[in-house]
Amino acid sequence: MIITQTPLRISFAGGGTDFKGFYSSEYGAVVSMAIDKYVYVIVKERFDDLIRVGYTRTEMVENVTEIQHELVREAMRMVGVTKGLEVSTMADIPSEGSGLGSSSTVTVGLLNALHAYKGETINAEILAREACEIEINVLGKPIGKQDQYIAAYGGLRYFRFHGNEEVEVESIAIDDGAKQRLCESLLLFYTGVTRKSADVLQEQKGNIVNKMVILTDMRNQADELARHLKVGAIASLGQTLREGWLKKKQLASGITNSQIDKYYDLAMSGGAIGGKVTGAGGGGFFLVCTPPENRAAVRKKLSELRELPINMSRDGSKVIFNVRR
Repeated sequence: MIITQTPLRISFAGGGTDFKGFYSSEYGAVVSMAIDKYVYVIVKERFDDLIRVGYTRTEMVENVTEIQHELVREAMRMVGVTKGLEVSTMADIPSEGSGLGSSSTVTVGLLNALHAYKGETINAEILAREACEIEINVLGKPIGKQDQYIAAYGGLRYFRFHGNEEVEVESIAIDDGAKQRLCESLLLFYTGVTRKSADVLQEQKGNIVNKMVILTDMRNQADELARHLKVGAIASLGQTLREGWLKKKQLASGITNSQIDKYYDLAMSGGAIGGKVTGAGGGGFFLVCTPPENRAAVRKKLSELRELPINMSRDGSKVIFNVRR
């Protein structure tokens, strides 16, 4: 039996510039942080040759090609495990539509577990590349690369995406005091709305050519934020989120709505500096940046929403249980 633990993430700046349509002509850049909320994948050998997959539903099939869970199916095919297996996934948050990168987190965790099942130790770069291959190239999902990379690497990272498909990965090293100030300035609330992100992302992907100026500005924000965070200038994050949210709303329809706008205004009236809806937008989780002394006031303003306490997750995807007989 193998169990992997893979972190979810919150993205601070540069989202959308990790799409091939952008970084094929302009380098993309994202600042993202893994959080201490996880997806767990359990892989266990079966006595027979059947394949059992457990998630929000249960599948029992004879052939890997019959698996309806496309991420499980393609991960198994990529790694070369095709029979006699039980696979289960569990998460700390709603199964889809959270905006915390859950699909890519599942893919990275699956790949890590399946490689470990075969006795293979795979580094974060390979896990991220394989997850991108499955989601973007095999399944054709309208997504970028940042989620796979932060799930594989963990921590607080700056990613730079190049047209030759190379990805530069840089850890943003901050001391314990800065880390505490960063985490104390963040509040994450569940809007209660889960949604399929594909429609918003498909429109955003189709708009890239017409939104290059906005996306370049968002890329530059990621560059600037990374420089600020490296020297412990945590206070710059709120302004970056606020300005980035104004730009993000211009990328596609459906990113915001009247309810989200209401929550945003309430947070600002409580003393928050900035915020954004995580992921594609339209629902999921609402990230707020506020001075620590205003946390109570912001919480009171958003009392109708359920808060998800978060901290930074230092590690990316890892095997936390491994018994191979």
